[in-house]
Amino acid sequence: MNGEAPAVDRRGEDIVRANMPLVGHLVREMLARVPAHVNRDDLLSAGYAALVAAARGFDAERGVPFPRFAAARVRGALLDELRGLDWASRSVRQRARRTDAAREELTAELGRTPSVPELAERLGCTVEDIEHAADDVHRATVFSLQGFATATADDLVTERTPGPEDMLILRERLGYLRHAVDALPDRLRVVVQGYFFEERPMADIAADLGVSESRVSQLRAEALVLLRDGLNTHLDPALAAENPPKEGCVARRRAAYYDRIASRGTLRTRLALTGPDGIPVAA
Repeated sequence: MNGEAPAVDRRGEDIVRANMPLVGHLVREMLARVPAHVNRDDLLSAGYAALVAAARGFDAERGVPFPRFAAARVRGALLDELRGLDWASRSVRQRARRTDAAREELTAELGRTPSVPELAERLGCTVEDIEHAADDVHRATVFSLQGFATATADDLVTERTPGPEDMLILRERLGYLRHAVDALPDRLRVVVQGYFFEERPMADIAADLGVSESRVSQLRAEALVLLRDGLNTHLDPALAAENPPKEGCVARRRAAYYDRIASRGTLRTRLALTGPDGIPVAA
């Protein structure tokens, strides 16, 4: 379609034309969080098709503004398009799990975060293999306050139009995510906020912290493991039980972090971090 909206009957032409910038905005937002090989025109085509479908199915008497109605459908269409590209393959996720397990074992043994060469030696691969695998994982991570920490488009969308109960669950998760980030140790929090939320270059973050870019990459990986396990502890205990922390000082620090997440707020304060439509409110 190459960026052009498909034909629509005269009744919906005006509303489609007026809301085409919405599609461009959502596509730009998505492109900032996916691998560079994802084609912009493919996303635009999927988004415009969803916009037209939304215009045809819109019922103003329901009291929902069209931009909000359309945005949910456009986001769903964009995630469907990404799902079809299979940009977060099973093999990538399996490599990530093996790397995380090796990192945790070495951390427990050494009493500190292992270096990349040490991690490569434990896994029997090269430093370049570790760095490439980490890049694959982090490029495939959709991590923003509009979605839970996740690795695939399927994890973000279960249905196109969440009901009131689903929206409350989503808003609670987003609240936990915000509190989990706030509860991170200082350096890890700086890396997560700078890299994912502010979209700063890794070199700038490294300069602020006075460390190398490789060290920032290690801190980023460590933070994501902590966030994943902390959120699972509170939101999916059964999943957290599959990967219990080992005993010792590392396990005690992790347990303290999980407690800090819980102490950050209550259900009411977590829901207050987003509006009724799940959009984050200003800090």
